[in-house]
Amino acid sequence: MKLFVPEKKTAPGRRRPLVPRAWRTPLAVVGTVIAVGWILVAIFAPWIAPHDPLAQDLPRLAPPSAEAIMGTDANGRDVFSRLIVGAQTTLPLALMLVVFAMLIGTVVGAVAGYLGGWFDEVLMRITDMVMAFPTVILAMVIAASLGPSIMNAVIAGIIVAWPPYARITRSLVLSLRSQNYVVAGRLLGSSPIRSLLRDVLPNFAGPVLVLAALDIGTAILLLSGLSFLGLGAQPPTPEWGTMISSAMQNTSAWWLGLFPGLAILSVVMAFNFIGDSLRDALDPLAAREREAETPTDVEATL
Repeated sequence: MKLFVPEKKTAPGRRRPLVPRAWRTPLAVVGTVIAVGWILVAIFAPWIAPHDPLAQDLPRLAPPSAEAIMGTDANGRDVFSRLIVGAQTTLPLALMLVVFAMLIGTVVGAVAGYLGGWFDEVLMRITDMVMAFPTVILAMVIAASLGPSIMNAVIAGIIVAWPPYARITRSLVLSLRSQNYVVAGRLLGSSPIRSLLRDVLPNFAGPVLVLAALDIGTAILLLSGLSFLGLGAQPPTPEWGTMISSAMQNTSAWWLGLFPGLAILSVVMAFNFIGDSLRDALDPLAAREREAETPTDVEATL
């Protein structure tokens, strides 16, 4: 007599969350919201700004009020309108600076690491020569040599920003070019360029993208700093660095430097949060190791 044993029904598998865990942390959410908010502000700035950022038709050095919620500057221009329109200048140029620096540095580092030999020696010595100078000082020298303008400040930023990408790309390519799948591809007839693009590039793109996300905040600080020193955007162009520079001439008007400074602070922090979250999303093993090394609240009290 056979006993009837009902078959166990397999529990339905859990659905993978649409949003990875790294992007559901509080810092990731805050950074994404702030960054997206500023991007939308930059896109719709002409429709959001309540006044013409160049018009001088308001009372001079008026404190924040219902007519001008962030006050006015020494020329009677609305600070809020200039802050909003200034996002159209700062954010796209910082993004362009990072993209070009990433492309140049990635190409230099990939060629140096993959080909080796005298290619590696020449390219890395050039990289070392650029990195030997302090970043801000070298950017100031280049911008002053090219002439004070916002585009020249971007060019100066690109020149000083590409070496870290070359360094990290070279180190990753050196560790990847001897892998079995790369060697097998070369033995099967793949050209160096094809092997580099198909087999090596997908495996070092993650760290480079993380560095680029973190560098957006640095690029904003660099462009704003050059504009503050008079080497970037020139008046009357609304730009956050120039707004803070003009505030130095009227230190009693606290609102002139406070609001542009808060704007720079919020954007830099947002992209730093996004960079950290991107690193955790692309390298979940490292994120789990960091969580394991972090003591719990109970352990911290013992």
